[in-house]
Amino acid sequence: MTVLISLGLALTVGLAGCAQHVKANKYVQSTTPTLFFHGGGSSYHAEEHMADAAKQAGVTNTIIRAMVSKTGHVKLVGKLKTGAINPIVEVNYANNRELNYRKHGQWATNVVVALQKQYHFKSINMVGHSLGNISLIYYSLANAGNHKLPKLRKQVDIAGHFAGLDFKGMPASVTQPAGLKLNAAGKPNQMNATYREMTKLRQVLPKNQVKVLNIYGNIGGHTDGTVPNVASLSLKYLVTPRAKSYQEKEFTGKLARHSKLHENPQVDRTLIKFLWGK
Repeated sequence: MTVLISLGLALTVGLAGCAQHVKANKYVQSTTPTLFFHGGGSSYHAEEHMADAAKQAGVTNTIIRAMVSKTGHVKLVGKLKTGAINPIVEVNYANNRELNYRKHGQWATNVVVALQKQYHFKSINMVGHSLGNISLIYYSLANAGNHKLPKLRKQVDIAGHFAGLDFKGMPASVTQPAGLKLNAAGKPNQMNATYREMTKLRQVLPKNQVKVLNIYGNIGGHTDGTVPNVASLSLKYLVTPRAKSYQEKEFTGKLARHSKLHENPQVDRTLIKFLWGK
């Protein structure tokens, strides 16, 4: 508890000391929070570059954290002032290697519930990188019919492995099938167990409510070096029947590598424009 309080104080002082002027003429002026979810084996530190880029651009001057324990308990670190513009919430999972995807959905739900209980938000945005995207998908699967929670308005998926992980030693339920191909609708020719479960999104995602941006890197060979593009692009089949909009953005070059996409200034600009641009 002492550590968390210290973190909160440090965060509050840090925000006060380096607040940037919010550019009302350039960005939407909304109290809708944007939640960032990190990848496997990572932490909120992987979200800091993108969050700080938004702050430096004049989108917001409010960043807090949601620390999620291994049991799913949420501790909010930092405070949101009434009327804070475009606040950002950096989510941190203590268990950052969980492969039970439903737990990701539950943890994300716990974060949203904790925020809503304290701040009474009516809508949210979500951003995921790598395994963090699973929180976005399974949050929607778990809460599509829950009208008590805030409405998901915008979703940014970065380097997602929706159709499966191409790693040795992974459970069959999350392994990418061999010879994976997509048709024009983004539908895989083969589906592992978790992707089949994700296809329920085609029936339950709130219709014409969520705008989706799918970001992926191609360093050559149709891969970001960790996740093949085919796995990332399989998101299209999951959301396009019901999403308000869906768009894909490919990045190339050294900073298009899987672990560099969340530190890529071009990605920052694309994300900022999509989430907050007028």
